[in-house]
This record gives sequence, C-alpha cells and structure tokens, in this order.
Amino acid sequence: MRAAPQEEAGRGGRWGRAGAMSGPAAALRGYNAELREGLAELRARREELSGRIREEEAERSRLQGRIGALTERLARTSESLARHLVARGELDRTIAETEAAYGKILESSQTLLDVLKGEIGNAGKGSEPQSASKEKEKQARGQKHS
Repeated sequence: MRAAPQEEAGRGGRWGRAGAMSGPAAALRGYNAELREGLAELRARREELSGRIREEEAERSRLQGRIGALTERLARTSESLARHLVARGELDRTIAETEAAYGKILESSQTLLDVLKGEIGNAGKGSEPQSASKEKEKQARGQKHS
C-alpha cells in the first residue's frame, strides 16, 4: 500500500532526506510486502477451496456408488415384481376357471338331485316296482295251482 502524499511529505518528500534511492526502494519493498500478503491470502483461499472440492468429489463418488447399488436393486425388484405379476395373473385365471367348473358341477348336481327326487316321487305314486309285481304274480299263480 502506498503512503499518502502527506505522509511522504512528513518523511522528507518522495525521495526522502537520505537520498534519491531510499524513497523508491522503500516504496518497492512496501509493494512487494503487500503483493506477498495478497498472494498468501489468495493461496490460503485456494487451499480452502481445494479442500471443499475434495470433500464434494468424495461425496459425489459416494453418491454415485449408492446410485449404482440402488439402480441394480431397482432392476432386481422390477424383474421380481414382473414375475410375481405374471404368477398372480395365472393364479387368477386358474381360480376363475375352477370357480366356473365348480359352478357347473353344482348346477349338474342340482339337476341330478331334481331328477332323482322326481323319480322317487313317481315311483311312490305309481305301482310297485316291477320286481315286486312279478313276485306277487308268482305267488298268485302258485296259489291258483295248488
């Protein structure tokens, strides 16, 4: 930092009392010191920024690793889900077919039961079964012949 003109005047002007070279040399030493301080501050900022960059690169690397693992896990889960959906679809079709067949069996059973009840009812209303009628006929013939 350069000294103000009043300060220079207090020290004997721009060139000083000691001679023509002491003023500019002192100014150069001052500038040199300021430049060194500025550079040191910039280097410190750079070092701090480099530390932050290393931390963020490490974090990015960790996140990319996690993304890779999660991507693989997502792919495996999606494949498993697709297989399970197919299996559930097959089970749904099997259940629907089985229920339809069971319904037909129930209808057939009900029809058969109705027919059987009808036959039982008709047999009770009508004459005795033929085998019983034939025996009665034999008995009746046997009594007539005796």
